[in-house]
Amino acid sequence: MALLEEDAQCAMYAHILNVQGRTLYDIILYSLKGNPDGFNGVLLECDSTVKDSIMQLLKVYKIRRKVTFSLCPSLSSWALLPQNKAAMLEESKPDVTAADKVLVLEKDPRTELMGWRMITGSKNNPHEIVSACREGNTEEYHRHRYEIGLPEGVKDLPPGEALPLESNLVYMQGISFSKGCYIGQELTARTHHTGVIRKRLMPVTMSAPTEALDQGTALETEGGKPAGKHRAGIDKLGLSLIRLAHAKEPLKLKSSDGVTVTLQATVPAWWPKNGKDK
Repeated sequence: MALLEEDAQCAMYAHILNVQGRTLYDIILYSLKGNPDGFNGVLLECDSTVKDSIMQLLKVYKIRRKVTFSLCPSLSSWALLPQNKAAMLEESKPDVTAADKVLVLEKDPRTELMGWRMITGSKNNPHEIVSACREGNTEEYHRHRYEIGLPEGVKDLPPGEALPLESNLVYMQGISFSKGCYIGQELTARTHHTGVIRKRLMPVTMSAPTEALDQGTALETEGGKPAGKHRAGIDKLGLSLIRLAHAKEPLKLKSSDGVTVTLQATVPAWWPKNGKDK
């Protein structure tokens, strides 16, 4: 697991890696130490489809420690996304009118464009907690992610396939290169220090909806050169692992029904301006 250095942060993003240095799962960790409701420990947010697999993996590394793991079906996670880009960049917290019903309210650690994360009881209504909020749906949330080029979950980061640096883990504040040790550190650190990252997960806009595209479909340049692989998306927005040498070129792939789909990659606004890992 690659984590940030310990500091005052109450929310951290990380990837759980396998011994080969490839991503198994992406997670957000929340510190509950000193919580007024009496909770003490760490809350782990993950793709709900792999929660049981993560539980099993955590128990493997328990090793005689007096640590307990449990699922939290009584809690709900909310993403607070401002309705306009200017509001996303504001420093102030959302206006919470029922703070006693909020377990966690922290900035999304991955990028300021993802707003805030809020953890409440599953029976609580967000309209009663955050003033002037409009409850959206899951599709709107994922559409926003794909628009800004932020991966999340096993569809975007296939377990055992995705490499953390190619998946922009550094850009999402999810790793420290001055602290260790963690499973998979050797490959990650070596790649970072040699500075050789030839592919990156990038947002793409396609000429046809992504639902007809298989995960891992090969991308090509107009001249037929290999350019990467498609990962996932919604409607005409998606994420693809693209060779940086071809990132500015028009690309194409074939859908499952044999139709050629064209796509264009863009560089996310929240990436470092120099395009290098920090």
